[in-house]
Amino acid sequence: MKFIHTADWHLGKLVHGVYMTGHQREALDQFVQLVEEEKPDAVVIAGDLYDRSVPPVEAVNLLDEMLFKLNVELKTPIVSIAGNHDSADRLSFGSSWYRHSHFYLSGKLTDSFKPVHINGVNFYLVPYAEPGAVKELLDDHSIHTHHDAMKALVGRIEEELNPKEPNVFVGHAFVTGGETCESERLLSVGASGSVGAELFAPFSYTALGHLHSPNAIRHETIKYSGSLLKYSFSEAKHRKSVSIIEMEDNGTFTIRERNLTPSKDMRELEGYLDELLDTSFYEKQKCDDYLKVTLLDEGAILDPMGKLRQVYPYVMHLERKADLADQRRNQGFSIGDSQKKKSELDLFEQFYKEMTAQDFTDEKKSVVAGVIETAVKEEMPV
Repeated sequence: MKFIHTADWHLGKLVHGVYMTGHQREALDQFVQLVEEEKPDAVVIAGDLYDRSVPPVEAVNLLDEMLFKLNVELKTPIVSIAGNHDSADRLSFGSSWYRHSHFYLSGKLTDSFKPVHINGVNFYLVPYAEPGAVKELLDDHSIHTHHDAMKALVGRIEEELNPKEPNVFVGHAFVTGGETCESERLLSVGASGSVGAELFAPFSYTALGHLHSPNAIRHETIKYSGSLLKYSFSEAKHRKSVSIIEMEDNGTFTIRERNLTPSKDMRELEGYLDELLDTSFYEKQKCDDYLKVTLLDEGAILDPMGKLRQVYPYVMHLERKADLADQRRNQGFSIGDSQKKKSELDLFEQFYKEMTAQDFTDEKKSVVAGVIETAVKEEMPV
């Protein structure tokens, strides 16, 4: 049978103050056309359909429209799970009757580990869940990390798994050794958020979401499809694609990729300001891409962003190489260290601005500061 593996759509994503919904629609239109051409037996979406637990209305409408096209108009079975960005409860709405049109959506983790059977292949759906939730569900107090939780879940699946049939695991996890990027949310601090690749040995193919590059891990049977679009400049050199798997009755498979191409790419440019603004240079560029520009100039420059945007209207981020070098040399700490030194209020302000693209006013700051203070007092030992 043939199925298409995709994940990490992140509908409603806000990147440097720009909502990506329009570009996500372009990519999903390409995806629908691809499904129409390939005529797969199923589409697998391995989590993070939305970018946040309460997505914008436009994102909800877009997902509804695309799933209708895939499942109803093209009559394609869909196998999907919730990721760490999704709200499991919201995503689970309607799942009990979706099955009547062969739309198998697993938002909340349950103690039922029965697979979805499609054309001779067993799909085991394991939505994202915190270790504490898995510990409570399975009544297993030995579970403390994501690895513990996944090991316990796979163990329950193995109790009824038939190794003589093709078995596909659909999950949302960070496999140890995977290559990360800036737009992925950490599942846990340190190594406790990762799971070992050996846990997925019972499965013919493991379709994962969470890491945004299809090359995030090199493994024969464990695969990430990568995200729908580039969502940070750390992904500038990524290719965005979906994976097409053709599986035999014995569980062996072939895999190929088909690329998704946005109308605006996300790229990095580096050079001196005069060079970047020179006609002979920018005439060879796609100037309406989303850009991160690193200037090599030293000394004062008058309104570099304004000048750049006359030629490159969608510059999202501007930095100077000299300033970055000075900052690292003089302050003696990394970006990650500076994040750690920020207060809870500072971190919330940064999160608020990224999520809403609005100012964090003094009134809002006062309210949140009060909430944080109350929470800290409640956690303090008596």
